[in-house]
Amino acid sequence: MWFRRKSSKQHRHSVSAPSALATHSDSPVSTLQRVRLPVDLLQPGMRVVSLDRPWTQVPVLFQGFTLTDDNQAQILRQYCEWVLVEDEESRLNPVLDQISLLKRRTSEPLPETCSLQQELPRAHATWSRTQAFVEEVTRQIEAGNDLNLQSARPIIRECVDSVKANASAMFWMSRIKSRDAYTAEHCLRVAIFCVAFARFLGMPDEDLETVGMCGLLHDLGKLRVPDEILNKPGPLTPEEHSIMRQHTTLGYELLCADVNLDPIISDVSRHHHERMDGRGYPEQLAEWQISRFARLVSIVDAFDAITSDRCYRDGLPASEAIRILFRNRGQQFDASMVEAFIRMIGVYPPGSLVELSTGEVAIVLATHPRRKLKPKVEVLLNGDKQPVTPRIIDLGGTGSEPDEGSPEIARPLSDGAFGVSLRNRIKQLMAVAGRNAS
Repeated sequence: MWFRRKSSKQHRHSVSAPSALATHSDSPVSTLQRVRLPVDLLQPGMRVVSLDRPWTQVPVLFQGFTLTDDNQAQILRQYCEWVLVEDEESRLNPVLDQISLLKRRTSEPLPETCSLQQELPRAHATWSRTQAFVEEVTRQIEAGNDLNLQSARPIIRECVDSVKANASAMFWMSRIKSRDAYTAEHCLRVAIFCVAFARFLGMPDEDLETVGMCGLLHDLGKLRVPDEILNKPGPLTPEEHSIMRQHTTLGYELLCADVNLDPIISDVSRHHHERMDGRGYPEQLAEWQISRFARLVSIVDAFDAITSDRCYRDGLPASEAIRILFRNRGQQFDASMVEAFIRMIGVYPPGSLVELSTGEVAIVLATHPRRKLKPKVEVLLNGDKQPVTPRIIDLGGTGSEPDEGSPEIARPLSDGAFGVSLRNRIKQLMAVAGRNAS
């Protein structure tokens, strides 16, 4: 996933060629260079020489072309992780210097422009509008009506704006789950986490909406699966499993019917259950055939499925979901993406209820990629489990090294333990924000 600057002997091919304007022997010489570049660093003017997959696997018109606008680069970012480009050395060197900065993104917390309390009202309103959209799409599919899926873009744009302001506000909303509305809420949660994860990886802002659309619509085909199979309160038979697996193709067909959607959205719907080891479905694709966005969505999809209550089982703790993802990296999931996702989400994701070594009870506000066991928390109960004036503690400290005197997390708690629930805390914070606004 990440790319180091290789030695020039192996990965740099410089070609000295006279400039098109050269008319004298002492005119400056333009030096062309070929380098393998992460797709997030592509710029107009670069000539794309080859991809990390066959050209036929990417919806571009030509094999080898010069980037003239960001639409071309955006397509490459959706499908590829790296490309071989050719450009003048003087233009490439500053871009190559950004590789280390891109890698550093996944060792730093998601940027915030406001506090969680300030962002919660907008996050709540955005969550409600997006949920209403998913419910309306569900009704339209059940009625056999045509879909206007492009109308999701303004809603996803609101999600992107909220995540960019303070991702933890949307993370908190995503933890309020209903067992009876799993499919609709699952799509919404996957969309939110996909936007946050893409931002954490350093993808350009213009890609966040598209990856959010991929997450929101990735499981649309499940709405065409018979309800007695989709919501069966027990193990599926082999025949039922076969029908359930058809949801990827059913979703692909639904999305392809909307010619205004980006092709990557239908690609993700079809391929988010493919595996790195070639044992996925529906096409048993090899690793290099699975698009970058499908790899990203598959991780988020699995994390939410594992941690959510279903009609046939209770959800597992986030810590267990992380162990499952990590154990299956390189086989089922893209290894470097899994490791980055774990750094973003932490062992105790935002919204988790925890008990500290002091006996105090707190809710996790935000995580830090380098201190996965030491998030920022808000203490709500003292050691005797009595309510206190809420106070914020960064368990990892604010400097480069954790504070030695900070308490530690003793154990995770289920939501509602000792009378503390995330839903109630959200209501309290929104009431305070409303009073402050008035």
